[in-house]
Amino acid sequence: MISVFDIFKIGIGPSSSHTVGPMRAAGRFVQSLRKHGHFVHTHRVETVLYGSLAWTGHGHATDIAVILGLAGEEPETVDPDAVSTIVGEATADSMLALGGRRAMSFDRDRDIIFDRKTPAKGHPNTLAFTAWDEDGSALLTEYYFSIGGGFVLAEGESAVASQAVEVPYPFRTGADLLQTGKQHGLTIGGIVMANEIVSQPEHAVRERMGRIRAVMDAAIDRGISQEGELPGGLRVKRRAKALHDRLLTDIGRNVRAPHEVMDWVSLYAIAVNEENAAGGRVVTAPTNGAAGIVPAVLRYYRDFCDYSEEGADEFLLTAAAIGMLFKMNASISGAEVGCQGEVGVAASMAAGGLAAALGGTIEQVENAAEIGMEHHLGMTCDPIGGLVQIPCIERNAFGANKAIAAASLALRGDGTHKVSLDQVITTMRVTGADMQSKYKETSQGGLAVNAVEC
Repeated sequence: MISVFDIFKIGIGPSSSHTVGPMRAAGRFVQSLRKHGHFVHTHRVETVLYGSLAWTGHGHATDIAVILGLAGEEPETVDPDAVSTIVGEATADSMLALGGRRAMSFDRDRDIIFDRKTPAKGHPNTLAFTAWDEDGSALLTEYYFSIGGGFVLAEGESAVASQAVEVPYPFRTGADLLQTGKQHGLTIGGIVMANEIVSQPEHAVRERMGRIRAVMDAAIDRGISQEGELPGGLRVKRRAKALHDRLLTDIGRNVRAPHEVMDWVSLYAIAVNEENAAGGRVVTAPTNGAAGIVPAVLRYYRDFCDYSEEGADEFLLTAAAIGMLFKMNASISGAEVGCQGEVGVAASMAAGGLAAALGGTIEQVENAAEIGMEHHLGMTCDPIGGLVQIPCIERNAFGANKAIAAASLALRGDGTHKVSLDQVITTMRVTGADMQSKYKETSQGGLAVNAVEC
């Protein structure tokens, strides 16, 4: 089974598939050089980016991620404030510390190639690494695929084999979750927790989830405090701080608009995704492009509902289970299925998680998750300038609001509904396959070509 901590990963922005994934792939290639005895003989490493990585890699900082990964940095531990120094020094000195240890030749224009002509092999997000010795002979070439949400596979590697852990309650579908829950008297969160503690003690799982929540909250709080323009050339101004200041001012009014709570939710989501766009620390949930939705709904649960840490854990465990279903049966990669696989999946996860935290039955939770995705079906991924800014940031705000509406609607019912979560997941996968590639994170269609770049 996929772990909760595969769905929720701490990393940096702006993209899980185009930043976190390539950083991990580069790090794995360095490990492979060591394994095959080529590390000490490597004079330079050439990286070729294909498919969506080639088309939008500049805007998603894929080249920067590759540099960081080759230099031995990891998404969870790299200091976002140190990134510009690491990359700047490598570029200026024409030298990169391979694995953080061994100096090798480095020329950014020569060694990182954005190949927009050669078709990607295996997945729209394909990277090829080749190590060369000082005499110009190739030592090792390996292909990697960034398959969404920070997940990375090497050529020939199976996602199923990499997750081969026996658990007490295996599941593949929403129907499996419903049947297991009824049979054993477990919530969806209870099923996931039972599976997690096969690999680590329950207190460790809860501590790690506490760390996930802390990073989510920190991203909101930092996003609220920052001002200025986001990087990348579109000159998009941060607005979370101004929104926050306005909401604080409005608190003093005697009469408050009924929708004001949802304005706070929008603020939370926008704050996170502005941090993501700026390359800050966020939690992949299940991707970086949709990283604001789960934190925003979780903060809504904390600030406006009957909150408990147990409820927050149930929220994350349930949301992770829903993310697993989409990962196993469809995709969470915008390059494969469009933004329905990112914002849509995150909204489905948040809807199910909130319904669970608020005490919903297992049927109501499944219904909430189904509603959350059903009304994101067909959503394209068409970022202007290849940047995770427009329409991505606002989409997180709307995704969070729709998730809350989905949970509320499901909790008003008895859990019965015509369309199942499994049917919606299948529909999302088929819709993604039918979607033209120009609408799948290549910035060759939609808003990316119909809005004027600044």
